[in-house]
Amino acid sequence: MKRIIALLVFYVLLVQVAFAQIDPELLRRVPAKADSLSLNMDAVYDRPFLQIGKTPVALGGYVEANYQYLGENGISEGHQFKMQRLTLFVASSISKRIKFLTEIEFEDGTKEINIEFASVDFEFAPLLNFRGGIVMNPIGAFNQNHDGPKWEFVDRPISATQMLPATWSNVGFGIYGKKYNTDWVYAYEAYLTNGFDDKIIANTQNRTFLPATKENKDRFEESFNGSPLLTAKVAVRNRKIGELGLSFMGGIYNKFQEDGIILDKKRAVNVVAVDFNTTIPELKTYINAEWAWINVDIPDTYTEQFGRKQQGGFIDFVQPLLKRPMFGFESAVLNAALRLEYVDWNKGKFKSTGSNISDEVFSIVPAISWRPTAQTVIRFNYRYNWQKDILGNPPSRLGGFQFGISTYF
Repeated sequence: MKRIIALLVFYVLLVQVAFAQIDPELLRRVPAKADSLSLNMDAVYDRPFLQIGKTPVALGGYVEANYQYLGENGISEGHQFKMQRLTLFVASSISKRIKFLTEIEFEDGTKEINIEFASVDFEFAPLLNFRGGIVMNPIGAFNQNHDGPKWEFVDRPISATQMLPATWSNVGFGIYGKKYNTDWVYAYEAYLTNGFDDKIIANTQNRTFLPATKENKDRFEESFNGSPLLTAKVAVRNRKIGELGLSFMGGIYNKFQEDGIILDKKRAVNVVAVDFNTTIPELKTYINAEWAWINVDIPDTYTEQFGRKQQGGFIDFVQPLLKRPMFGFESAVLNAALRLEYVDWNKGKFKSTGSNISDEVFSIVPAISWRPTAQTVIRFNYRYNWQKDILGNPPSRLGGFQFGISTYF
């Protein structure tokens, strides 16, 4: 870890020294695309980059820092400040039809260092392109379009981080394509990658918990069970109506054999997700929603607290209140926002009593955000959660204030 940090510090210093020797007129900011027909699956390249003249390499990234004061059932840990994440992008146009991009994320200071994306794209035709390396599995919309500066909320959605494994990426290969037709755009992508492991049920959460599989760092060099994970998505967008996406992710998660000896039957995990976003023209209200369903083949030796079915999602409403020069910023925007969330970690009934299993959480997050520029956001949230345990006892309640900043650089 110390060597990695030292190398990164050396790299940053080297870049700064190099930039100091370059004519400032050669440095140019490549903005993120503002195309009304851009899709969530385009987010990996729709970012602002800094480029030096006509060199093929561009640099970028974003940073998030937060403060919160939360209390749960009357108990609080007090004032908490957090360096949430620092993410670096490096993109390169190797040739006219070959490009490379990598995304490296540092979370909680340097507690976690992850390569979230590192792929080479070969462009053959609009409807047929090839991608290989570490790819972002396209399940839902948030997993692909997760950059902090794009959101009005300090926390990422519960369904995307605690039900689905947010920023879920694996090594693999796949194809993607897109077709434009007047006010419409149609797109698809499909990948075969390494996938889940048995940590989704053998974990410290004591529940079916897909994000636990991210602890397996070996997934970037080998498959846990030799079975590929299929992830596929189709999306359509109309310039006036909005975007609709449908995605699927499925594969075997358990080690069913070892050295030719059968250990268990193949047990699958399948996820289906739908996402939608639109803007109401008259009010400029932005609406963004995502919902996912999970099915897991749980061994009979596991108790009913491990859910075979899960579901959940979120919906965001963002309403611009003011758009005018503020404090010297020419295009500043003040927004009001609201997020509604729900996750059911164990959808079903107890076999013994027939009563509902109540392992679920509800959340409401009103927010005010100020954007001095489109690439920077200062946000103030109030979070209120109520969560029921598996037996449906009176819910645990959490509430409190959150403040944060996030910006591309």
